[in-house]
Amino acid sequence: MNNYLKFKELINSSKHIVFFGGAGVSTESGIPDFRSETGLYNLKSKYNASYEEMLSHHYYENNTSTFYKFYKEFMINKNASPNDAHKYLANLEKKKDLWIITQNIDGLHQMAGSKNVIELHGSIHRNFCQKCAKLYNLEEFLSLGDIPICPKCEGIVKPDVVLYEEPLNELTITKAIIKIMEADLLIIAGTSLKVYPANSFINYFKGDNIIVINKEKLDITQNVTLNINEPIASFFKKVSSL
Repeated sequence: MNNYLKFKELINSSKHIVFFGGAGVSTESGIPDFRSETGLYNLKSKYNASYEEMLSHHYYENNTSTFYKFYKEFMINKNASPNDAHKYLANLEKKKDLWIITQNIDGLHQMAGSKNVIELHGSIHRNFCQKCAKLYNLEEFLSLGDIPICPKCEGIVKPDVVLYEEPLNELTITKAIIKIMEADLLIIAGTSLKVYPANSFINYFKGDNIIVINKEKLDITQNVTLNINEPIASFFKKVSSL
């Protein structure tokens, strides 16, 4: 049995599915990943720090203007649209108890139609004033100037994304862990599993089957039922055609 048929068999025989996805899920939508050979962190920085450091809380606090230049250039892609992976999962949610736990901040799962999405690291589509807590969507955020200033109170508007050195939301963590514990099938896709604490969540999985769709081999202690080494959106396109 080939990988595509085996994947469909595991999907059909599972009752509670969790899809745990990272940057690789969105690369075929034109959004670069971070840690691959061609990823953002391996590009030569055009600013006064590495791109990885620029996504830290201390850089945001100490170099606010440069942070926003970088953030708007590299973290926001208004032209990106859902690929075949996002679309497959949105359709699967209509038939199965499926939850998506994503490390991505692009909102493409929701754009494809998924409802059960847990965003571990926030979203570019939510922004809040650090002074009065007023919320702004992406379009509003982009209209507020180079350093986005809240018209209501003149506080700085910060994207609702988790930077390095910032904690994940406790309720989000709890919900993600509960869904993983309830799952009988865990699909891990497009992630290096190198970002803590998100990489530790899969240790809560007690189900029967794990599917990995990833370019590189992952450091996973549990047994993997199916290992797929090909581009994620391309794989789901082939599965959808069966």
